[in-house]
Amino acid sequence: MKPFGASGPMINVIHDQALVQEFIDGIGKNILILTPSFPYVFIGKLVDVIEDHAIVDVKVTTISELEDRQWHVHIHQIEAFYIQRKGQPRIPELKDDY
Repeated sequence: MKPFGASGPMINVIHDQALVQEFIDGIGKNILILTPSFPYVFIGKLVDVIEDHAIVDVKVTTISELEDRQWHVHIHQIEAFYIQRKGQPRIPELKDDY
C-alpha cells in the first residue's frame, strides 16, 4: 500500500470523492441540509447528484416562497447534512400550519 502523498492520492481528493458518493448513495431519500449561507436549511428529497452538486426537491426551507422547487446545492458548501435511511430517525416535518 502506497502512503498518501506525491505518489498516492491526496487525502482531500479521497475525502471529496467519498462525500460525493455518500450523496449518490442517498438519491431518492429524504435529506436535511444546513449551509452557512442563505437560505441555510433545505429539507426535501435528494433527486440527483451532478458532479459535486446535490439536486434537492425542497419541501421546506426558511423562506416559504423558496419551497416546492429544485435547488442545486454545492456539496462542498454544505455545513452539515442528514440523509434519512431505513431504520434511522425520520426527518421531522417543519410546517407551521398545524
